[in-house]
Amino acid sequence: MTSEPPMPQSKPYILQIEVDRDSTIPLHAQIAEPLAAAIESGEITPGTRIEDEVSMAERLKVSRPTARRAMETLTNRGLIVRRRGAGTQVTPTRIHRPMALSSLNDDLEKSGVEPRTSVLTWEVESATPGVAAALNLAVGADVVHMRRLRMLRDEPLAILTNWLPSEIAPSLAELESGGLYARLRERGIRVSIGVQQIGARLATQDEARLLNEPAGAALLTMQRTAYDESHKPVEFGMHVYRASMYSYDQTVIA
Repeated sequence: MTSEPPMPQSKPYILQIEVDRDSTIPLHAQIAEPLAAAIESGEITPGTRIEDEVSMAERLKVSRPTARRAMETLTNRGLIVRRRGAGTQVTPTRIHRPMALSSLNDDLEKSGVEPRTSVLTWEVESATPGVAAALNLAVGADVVHMRRLRMLRDEPLAILTNWLPSEIAPSLAELESGGLYARLRERGIRVSIGVQQIGARLATQDEARLLNEPAGAALLTMQRTAYDESHKPVEFGMHVYRASMYSYDQTVIA
């Protein structure tokens, strides 16, 4: 179940906060905790723009370092994101994805969200040794290299980079209108086995720009080689996801 996207805001949301200068609780905590409670309770919905630290400092008559520390507390707890040109926003709805052999597009559609895709790269190239080994091809064989930006509503969610044998790869137009695995199924190719590794790293400048994150933001990574029903490799992928919006869920039984 997903929440509806917030209506466009002409002014930022301002939470009424009472600051007690006689309290032993630090001023930054007196500011951060009411905001955190309002965000976690749903009173302030995901994607809502809130006032910045300059406005907050002036309104509450506190120093800018105090307001900045309050905002940093919320940022470190993953409750808000601050972006140049967009202001300060409550973290968008997170995607919790099961640890299963499925495509991101299929998982989003099943959850009731309509994803959008922008194809950044689609080109035929010669397989490098690493790609050739993953796809069980000769080095230099023709493969299609594709790089896509997956959007959740108007928010970038992931950069998906894949290599496929050229004879089975969907066209550029096909990728813009649906998920990779769905296009493979239309070709009679059903992915049945996948070998993947989950990791984490910091965003490069290009990745940060595409994902609307600050340079050096935390990213979740996934590398996967997928095989069809005859155990033939059909896809090799290296994907990065915004850690602020995305996580994997797994059930562990003793």
